[in-house]
Amino acid sequence: MTILTVGVVGAGQMGNGIAHVFALSGYDVLLNDVAPESLDRALGMIGKNLDRQLHRGKISAEERAAALGRIRTTLTIADLGQTDLIIEAATERETVKQAIFDSLLPHLKPETILATNTSSISITRLASRTDRPEKFIGVHFMNPVPVMQLVELIRGIATGEETYRTLLGVIERLGKTPASAEDFPAFIVNRILIPMINEAVYTLYEGVGNVQSIDMAMKLGANHPMGPLELADFIGLDTCLAIMNVLYDGLADTKYRPCPLLTKYVEAGWLGRKTGRGFYDYRGETPVPTR
Repeated sequence: MTILTVGVVGAGQMGNGIAHVFALSGYDVLLNDVAPESLDRALGMIGKNLDRQLHRGKISAEERAAALGRIRTTLTIADLGQTDLIIEAATERETVKQAIFDSLLPHLKPETILATNTSSISITRLASRTDRPEKFIGVHFMNPVPVMQLVELIRGIATGEETYRTLLGVIERLGKTPASAEDFPAFIVNRILIPMINEAVYTLYEGVGNVQSIDMAMKLGANHPMGPLELADFIGLDTCLAIMNVLYDGLADTKYRPCPLLTKYVEAGWLGRKTGRGFYDYRGETPVPTR
């Protein structure tokens, strides 16, 4: 299977990063979202991130211009049907992802590969709702996409060997490193990372330490580049909670029970950096712990 054109569904933080790295690697990209302002924001963010790479000497001015020239946008999801590979990068809710694939199916070429950037949801289950489970695969990029080296590649039970091999080649062309994972809840990275974050929230909830001491302890005591609560704010507390619920529901083990404090923050709409408040308040010049 030869991949030349790539459709990306969702122009948020992950979607615009995915479009960025594919365009920079020579693929023609069609970026879709339901909101025109999201597409405008995405193009602005891609331009800024390419500028950052240019100023650091990682790309040339010609490469920057060529990458931007390879990205087109559309509000009509049917337009993606003629691309060779479609990557869904919408919010981490299974009903949303299913609706996206349902709307794509009538418009697809027979050879089009479908992929999802889900960080936790069953690839097998999502694939079973389509007409091509053998051409369906999980391709989980890390955030921020232009910077992070790893991509998890997850085969569902029906994913064909040719589909898997094709995506291995695509990831290598992007200059990234694939890690193959089995299709179990949250795969590898989030199976390990998100319960650690949840345990940090329990440590806060139980009064063992405050936000600042917990993050400092893990940065200086375990040599982590970011503290777990700071990282949770960066990921989005709603995403962390969604992944914990997938683990709890999918593995039926009480060790994956989401911390009630994490649930409370999400109920308050304090989702982290993207809303201005989470475990830190970002509305001033310097982030301030909220507990």
